[in-house]
Amino acid sequence: MTDPGKESAASVALTETVFQGVGVSPGVAIGPVRLIEFGALAAPQYLLATEEERGGDLERLTRALQKARRQLAALKAKSKSLPPAAAEEMGLLLDAHAAMLDESRLVRGVRSRIGKGVNAEAAVQSEVRRTVRDFERLEDPYIAARAADVREVGVRVLRNLMEGKADAAQIGFDAMPDGAILIAEEISPAETAQLDPDKVGGFAAVLGGAEGHAAIVARSLGLPAVLGAPGLLQAMRGGETVIVDGEAGLIIAHPTARTLDRYRDKQHQQDKARRQLAKLKTLPAVTLDGCEIALHVNLELPREIEKAADLGADGVGLLRTEFMFMNRPAPPSEEEQYDFLRTVVEGMKGRPVTIRTLDVGGEKLAFSLGDALTDSLAGAANPALGVRAIRLSLREPKLFEAQLCAILRAAAHGPVRVLLPMVTTPGEVRQVREIMARLWRRLKRRGAALPEAPPPLGVMIEIPGAALAADALAQSADFFAIGSNDLTMYTLAIDRADDQVAHLYNPLHPAVLRLIEFSVQAALRARLPVSVCGEIAGDPRFTALLLGMGVRELSMAAPSLLRIKQRIRKLDLTSAADRARMVMGVTDAGRIAALLDDMDGLS
Repeated sequence: MTDPGKESAASVALTETVFQGVGVSPGVAIGPVRLIEFGALAAPQYLLATEEERGGDLERLTRALQKARRQLAALKAKSKSLPPAAAEEMGLLLDAHAAMLDESRLVRGVRSRIGKGVNAEAAVQSEVRRTVRDFERLEDPYIAARAADVREVGVRVLRNLMEGKADAAQIGFDAMPDGAILIAEEISPAETAQLDPDKVGGFAAVLGGAEGHAAIVARSLGLPAVLGAPGLLQAMRGGETVIVDGEAGLIIAHPTARTLDRYRDKQHQQDKARRQLAKLKTLPAVTLDGCEIALHVNLELPREIEKAADLGADGVGLLRTEFMFMNRPAPPSEEEQYDFLRTVVEGMKGRPVTIRTLDVGGEKLAFSLGDALTDSLAGAANPALGVRAIRLSLREPKLFEAQLCAILRAAAHGPVRVLLPMVTTPGEVRQVREIMARLWRRLKRRGAALPEAPPPLGVMIEIPGAALAADALAQSADFFAIGSNDLTMYTLAIDRADDQVAHLYNPLHPAVLRLIEFSVQAALRARLPVSVCGEIAGDPRFTALLLGMGVRELSMAAPSLLRIKQRIRKLDLTSAADRARMVMGVTDAGRIAALLDDMDGLS
């Protein structure tokens, strides 16, 4: 822990505590703490009538226990950065919790209840209550105090069983003060879909990395956020004032008056900088030597549409559709999807909208897909390498066809492109094109309003195999969108959401840059439009490199658009191309970083 203030250590120790994490979304937020706790989750209760149902719930319990063990291991690894005494105490506590997840009395009791026909969630809740009552009856105060540990372990397992099925009221997002700072152990994708920037000032969590889903959503909403901060939960109390510095990666509990004044001044300076950037809204993104660049936005939530239009975006380069499938008991109908997509297309007023088909799997599980399919996805040995994205869509034709029909109908209201995630072969593109043609004819027979021709069909280049086969994919696709986030993850074998290895995630690795360059060149040779829609597109540090490689379309979180426009308007494209060639001749990531930082002078 560090102290950014100037007060003496003795005075600060009484009031102010600073936690160091990873700043994943810039900005400063000051507000009351809102702890995200799951002890109040209402577990569903129902009868397991058959042996098959009981076996299924026993498997779900096993997976929930395994996930809980992984969570505790991650917390223990993270706690090692705490001061020695605190790290030792935390380690002992987590070891005790881990022991309860083995074949303990608690777990045996839960399994027994499931075997008698009680569903897994209700079995956990009932067995935790019974064990807690037994502990609290004991006269030994030490043993009685272990009841709190049993509750915490039970809540962890219950949360894993119910993840994605808890609604906003259960989580408590609908009853918090304006400007609240959310503090949690971990923010899941399903929870980030519920964040309302009009209510939430920012958030921080013990676990998470800079390129995970929670971080991406934070940047898209412009919410200051810090992840990967050990020891955070133990120091926080609901309602107390806390500061989140998303640039420096600091969370400050119990800030002194001097610290508050300093950070309020920092907020004022950031507001001033935003007002300066706002003057660029109506200006084109054109380099000093006259090359105009298309700047699009990545959208995930309905409330982002108005902001994108207000910023003067040239279009939507990536519309994520997963949020429509989250936090609901059943998949959205074709009509529901059409209504939303039509709103986006009409809201962009003639500017193109690129709609990515359903991309779930890995860290993004949409529980409206049904228990059987959800359990299948969650139970995969490695979900990131399993049935996800286009693989899932092609395996579940009814789900896929409903989405494609909604997209085709929405295309009648403005220019639309269809983007396929996790494509690896031209055959997948051809298969989707055939499905689209068949659905087009079906909709025509239904008398649905449609554009003159089906929308362009593109592929995301986010797997090394797709990048290396870009020449072949260019023969089947109408455009490319390079997803640098997953491309980096798969190339370097690093889970960007795992805070234990997130520091190794590096899009400047020579292998990643070469795959991007290869994909861009393949698209240019085939005269296909090519964009970059990963996080590097919204980072001014990468702008000169991407433009120097030949990219002329960037898509990013809306809050980054004006900063990127400012960078483009100061760039000389010829110099950027020369420097990009120099970068691509370097094999050391550190040297590449230095060359990239030196690109600030290319104006």
